[in-house]
Amino acid sequence: MKNITRENLTDTVKSSFSQIDGERQRHLVNRLVHHLHAFASETGLSHDEWREGIAFLHRMAEISSPSRSEFTLLSDVLGLSSLVDLLAARPGATEGSVLGPFHTRGSPWVDNGSNLIKDNPGEAVLIRGRVSDTEGQALPKATIDFWQNADNGMYWQMDDSQPQDNLRCQIQVQADGSFELATIRPRPYLVPTDGPVGELLRLSHRDAWRPAHYHIIVEAPGHRSLITEVFDAADPWLDKDAVFGVRASLVCDFQPASDAATAARLGLPAQYLAVELPIRLARED
Repeated sequence: MKNITRENLTDTVKSSFSQIDGERQRHLVNRLVHHLHAFASETGLSHDEWREGIAFLHRMAEISSPSRSEFTLLSDVLGLSSLVDLLAARPGATEGSVLGPFHTRGSPWVDNGSNLIKDNPGEAVLIRGRVSDTEGQALPKATIDFWQNADNGMYWQMDDSQPQDNLRCQIQVQADGSFELATIRPRPYLVPTDGPVGELLRLSHRDAWRPAHYHIIVEAPGHRSLITEVFDAADPWLDKDAVFGVRASLVCDFQPASDAATAARLGLPAQYLAVELPIRLARED
């Protein structure tokens, strides 16, 4: 390495990582170096621009926390999160969508059929669904990790007035794969713009709005985990999602419902909204 030139630098750097044990990890690092160097060469990246980019990453790290990932948000607004979701799609399985920056592992476990509304204002919603494989066979060991924002559009990490883990839970499906959950209608909201990603959005004159949605992670032994969202068909921001997460198959109608027995059993008002949410998981490759 005594004579590094522009012509041999990229290959020399790639060669320096050639002893990584894992074949897949070795390939990923090789291609990362390749495309990173190609980006700098293609754009003629200057020292000032390089320093500005490094400073941008420093600011992202400073604002990130265990309950907020600015790096995930950057991946979202660049469309990388959605691209990874689309690359992971399998025929017959429910489509994936972005994880978002406000997911935290360890939400409280509640009984299937629980009511999350508590003191939250907003329109009451009953979510019902069934988890199955792509052939329609029930997956009785499936679990669901659910979270959403409050009626003011904020997640609990954004709003000190909300209790921790507000409007989020984990549930085990029934033996037939079915599940139900009482909650409120989600609201559209602005992705956080007080950090470096907000700077990028303003620089780009882009909207920062996300359409109203629920987040869910569905897992079952022997099947690919699903990270996805459920969107409100009545939301005005469906065509301008700041993180490119909307899929036509994930847009649901919130239908008026008034079944007295269901309302009494789940602690819902006499008039509520209902969403049907069938989930299909692909087998592990």
